[in-house]
Amino acid sequence: MSASELAAAVGRALDVDAEAFHATAREEATQLKEEIRSGTFDNTEAIVGMELELYAVDDRTDALRRVPRQLLELIGFEKELGLHNAEMQTSPQPLNSHGLAAQRDELKASLLPAQQRVQSEGIRLVSDGMWTVPPNGETGREYLCDCVEEDGVRIGTNMTDAVRYHTMANTGYPSAFALDAPHVSLSAETVMPESLITSIQPHYQIPHAPDLPEYFSYALRIAAPVLALGVNSPFFPPDLYDDAPDADIVADAHMENRIGVFESVLNPPEGDPTPPKVCFPPDFDSVEEAIDDIVEDDTIVPRRLQSGTRFDDDFVHFRHKHGSYWRWVRPVFEGPTRSAANARIEFRPLPAQPTVDDAVAFEALVAGLMESLVRFEHPIQSLDWETAKSNFYAATRDGLEADIEWITADGATTTATDKIYGELFEHAREGLEQRGLSAEAAHEYIRPLRERVDRRVTPARWKHDYVRRRVEENVPLAEAIWGMQAAYIRQQKETLLEGTFLDWLDR
Repeated sequence: MSASELAAAVGRALDVDAEAFHATAREEATQLKEEIRSGTFDNTEAIVGMELELYAVDDRTDALRRVPRQLLELIGFEKELGLHNAEMQTSPQPLNSHGLAAQRDELKASLLPAQQRVQSEGIRLVSDGMWTVPPNGETGREYLCDCVEEDGVRIGTNMTDAVRYHTMANTGYPSAFALDAPHVSLSAETVMPESLITSIQPHYQIPHAPDLPEYFSYALRIAAPVLALGVNSPFFPPDLYDDAPDADIVADAHMENRIGVFESVLNPPEGDPTPPKVCFPPDFDSVEEAIDDIVEDDTIVPRRLQSGTRFDDDFVHFRHKHGSYWRWVRPVFEGPTRSAANARIEFRPLPAQPTVDDAVAFEALVAGLMESLVRFEHPIQSLDWETAKSNFYAATRDGLEADIEWITADGATTTATDKIYGELFEHAREGLEQRGLSAEAAHEYIRPLRERVDRRVTPARWKHDYVRRRVEENVPLAEAIWGMQAAYIRQQKETLLEGTFLDWLDR
C-alpha cells in the first residue's frame, strides 16, 4: 500500500461516528451478557493457548531486519506493529498431557520451517523481550521515530501497513508516544516505539464463564511472581540512553522494561486527566462488571463494522473495543461458533523467552495455578489489590530480587522468595496433575522455572550480569550491550527448539 493510499485509508478510519460506534458496542454487550447467563460461553474443560511474538535480525550481524511482507506470508506468520515483527498463535487445546504437548509441538513445527525459509534471505527470527541492535546504518532513534506526513496524516515509515496502527497516531486520544525509563528519553510522533518489545501471552479458558472474576482475581495476584521469573529486557538500544555514566545506567536498569515501554508509549502523559489504557486491571465482582469495563474503555480507533459469519460477529463492535483494551491481565469473550464460544483470561505481562520450552513452561505454570489455586481456595485471593499492584511493578524493576508480598496456604504473610515459589510450583504441579498429567510430566514442564529460582538467574539477570562485567572491564556500554545481544542470539541458535535457558547456564 502506497503512502497516499494508506493516508486515505487512515482518513476514512478517522471519519467514523464515535458515539454511534460506542452505542452499538453497548447494545452488543447487553446481548453478550445474556448469552453468558444462558451458558453459551461455558465449556466442559479448561483450554490453553499461546501467542508468541518474535523479531527479525540479520543472520550475520545481529542487526534488526525488516521482514518482507511476502516472506512473512510464506512462513504463515502474522504482521505485528513493526516491519521487523512476526507473530504466531497456537491452536487452542485442552489442558491435559496431550494438549500441552500439542502446544509445544505446534510452536516447534511452525518455527523450524520458518527459520529455514528466512535463513535463505539472511534473516533469523529471535525470541527475546526487547531488541537492542538497530538496523545496519541506522540508529535505534531513527528507526523508531522516522515518519512522513501525507495529506495531513502522520505515517510511521517502519510500521506495517495495517491501518489501525497508523490511525492511532492521528486520533484525539492523547498517547504520549514517549519512552520513560531510567536514563532513557525518546519522543516520537507515532506508536512505533512500542515495537521495541515482544511477548508471549498464555491463554487460559474458563470452564464456567460466570466464574471469571474468581479466576481473574487469582491471575492478578500471581502476576508479580510469575513475571519476576520471566523478566528478559533490562537494556535498550544504546543510542536511546541519555548522557550518563555507563555504570549508573547498568546499576539503575529495570529487569523488565517491556512494561514501562508499553505504558509510557500508549498511555497519556503524566498530568493528563485521560485514564490510562495500559495498566494493572481492577478486580471484578461479576462477569458483567468485566464486560462493562471493556465497554466503557476509550476506543482509540472506532470503526464501521459489519457482522460476518462467525458467531461472535454478533458482538463485532465489542470485540473491536477489546482489541485496544490493553490490561496486563485481561478477560476475553469470543468464539467462531456458538459451540466454541468461550471466556478466557489472557496473561499479558510476560516477555518473549529464550526457548520454546521456556515459553511452554510458563503456559503450564499459569494454567496449573489457575486450576489449583481456585480449587483449593488459596488465601492469596485475600491479598489487598493495591499490594498485588505494588508487587507487580516491583517485579518489573527487580525481577527475582523484588520484595513481593505473598500470603501462604496457612494464611501467613511472607516475602521469602523460596517460600513463595515453593508454594507456586507445588500448586502448579497439583493443578496439572488434576488435569491428568503424571507427577513426572508436571515436574518436567515446571522444572526450567524452578531452577531459575534455585539459581537466582533469569534471562534479564543473565543479560545484566554480562553487561555489568564488561562495563567493569571498561568496555563502552554500547559495545557491552551489543556483545550481550550477540551472545544471546548465539545461545538461542543452539537451544530455541531443543533446550531451555538452563542449558545456557551450564556452558
